[in-house]
Amino acid sequence: MYKIYGRIQSRASRVIWLLEELGQPYEFINVGPHDPKVRELNATGKIPVLQDGDLILSDSSAIMTYLADKHGAFTHPAGSKERAIQDSLFFAILDEFDGLLWVTTRNKFILPEDRRVPEISDSAKWDFDQNFQRMADRFKGPFLQGETMTIADILCVHCISWAKSAGFPLNSDVLMNYSKTLRNRPAYQKLGELAQAT
Repeated sequence: MYKIYGRIQSRASRVIWLLEELGQPYEFINVGPHDPKVRELNATGKIPVLQDGDLILSDSSAIMTYLADKHGAFTHPAGSKERAIQDSLFFAILDEFDGLLWVTTRNKFILPEDRRVPEISDSAKWDFDQNFQRMADRFKGPFLQGETMTIADILCVHCISWAKSAGFPLNSDVLMNYSKTLRNRPAYQKLGELAQAT
């Protein structure tokens, strides 16, 4: 059985959502960054961490890719044109959504106070808005890439939810309706159940 270490209100939710979609059993260990249980597995103390037997894997993107490839679902075959497009979407979301959200969050409360640059938020929000519009133009429907839901969709919807809670502009009805539809999936709803239980 997989073990996933992290918090629901973190990138660990991406991994849990995928595990639910895959129908794979897992144990959720509700711990924050730098918890001793995390540091035993990951010297950086960062979450999430996946334990699969003797494999210890950190970084939500790497974990999602590993799980999707291992179970042959929510991904396209490596080397295919479809996988190339999937990867293009996935990495764009990491760069253009996740990166901006993370740097803003770090400058709000994670970095030492004397190292924070709160003013970066305005620039990040402007940049995010431009990127959001471009992603809407790439949207095929009903999922990002068309008829098949992939890990890029999980990443995208997680970032949209994060952006909403962080007060980022979300000026695309297409992407907001898409996000709402995916958040109604039973696997996503499980995140709310886990959050209430912890």
